[in-house]
Amino acid sequence: MLIIPAIDLKDGHCVRLEQGEMDRATVFSEDPAAMARHWVKQGARRLHLVDLNGAFAGKPVNEDAIKAIVQEMGDEIPVQLGGGIRDLDTIERYLDDGIRYVIIGTAAVKNPGFLHEACDAFPGHIIVGLDARDGKVAVDGWSKVTDHDVVDLAQRFQDYGVEAVIYTDIGRDGMLTGVNIDATVKLAQALHIPVIASGGITNLDDVKNLSAVAAEGIMGAITGRAIYQGTLDFATAQKLADELAGKIYGE
Repeated sequence: MLIIPAIDLKDGHCVRLEQGEMDRATVFSEDPAAMARHWVKQGARRLHLVDLNGAFAGKPVNEDAIKAIVQEMGDEIPVQLGGGIRDLDTIERYLDDGIRYVIIGTAAVKNPGFLHEACDAFPGHIIVGLDARDGKVAVDGWSKVTDHDVVDLAQRFQDYGVEAVIYTDIGRDGMLTGVNIDATVKLAQALHIPVIASGGITNLDDVKNLSAVAAEGIMGAITGRAIYQGTLDFATAQKLADELAGKIYGE
């Protein structure tokens, strides 16, 4: 199971939000590319970028910082990106820049046809991000909770050809309150594509708990505030996840 560092971009800086609220942002670095290099040196095998301004604006905002990160990474590890991606031209531009996976969230829920077109146009490069509170999908930077059941919607998008689903429990994101294991496993069991967990990872116990159920279809876990504030040591977490995977699969 991959432990995936999050680099959330706001006004060109690396920040973390509490429960998705832009006015509750903590700046962790003014040089996101240097932060990306730091996590790779610590053993990261994938990076998760979010254009927070873009998510709220509905269009890319932090492209300069994103390009700087991709240039810093080269072809070393895959980079996945979400936030403000609403059209095929934007996807094509990001993929041309070197982004490996584009994450479609709000646009997928509001305009499923767009997600379907994206999967057809860029097979192997589209991930859907589903953010939920109490099992219901939220959109528009988590400001609106819909009536869509997260499992039902994920199954529908799976049929479109998405590569994976990033599942965020927005009641826990940025709050260091632990992962919603039960909800994550329920979603993973309902799908045949991988699920990436997000929201609430606090310490090594969360890594152990997720690793124990990784065989259900959980390929990774995104972590942000915990590795920036020091409640989780990234290198130790990835090493532990690898060791536990070896035991589970008899390696």
